[in-house]
Amino acid sequence: MKNKMWESYEQVAGFILSQMIDNFGLKLIEGKQSIKGKRSGTKWEIDGKGILKNGEGFIIIECRRYTTSRQKQENIAALSYRIIDTGAKGGIMVSPLGLQEGAKKIAEAENIIDVHLDENSTTKDYILRFLNQVFVGVSDSVHATETVIVIKNKIKQ
Repeated sequence: MKNKMWESYEQVAGFILSQMIDNFGLKLIEGKQSIKGKRSGTKWEIDGKGILKNGEGFIIIECRRYTTSRQKQENIAALSYRIIDTGAKGGIMVSPLGLQEGAKKIAEAENIIDVHLDENSTTKDYILRFLNQVFVGVSDSVHATETVIVIKNKIKQ
């Protein structure tokens, strides 16, 4: 079950980011793939690849559905090396809880955008935060559920 949750999280993140490509200066977002390191010659599996609008490169997109701790310095350092090794222009780290202090410093130094996406997000119901911006997706069925709950609570009182 846990594998399904992280896979779903990656898919939802890719879909939502694709809807917001202009906010990231991207032309398009490609899904999971392997890219070859220019320096090391090794292959890196990445969760997504964002192609820059100006056509002058790409960024690496990584999703980590860690629900009990923020992204650690070591995790962002690993992403930073992939950026350097592949010649990417930067990265996006998507996670529910964000980055620890050391990780924030590395992200800033290496042009990695910290994106917070709620752990239970779907393509229609989500809260996404980055760069002091908040985006909320709410489906009609959620509105109906919230309305029913409010009405029930009023009746009980």
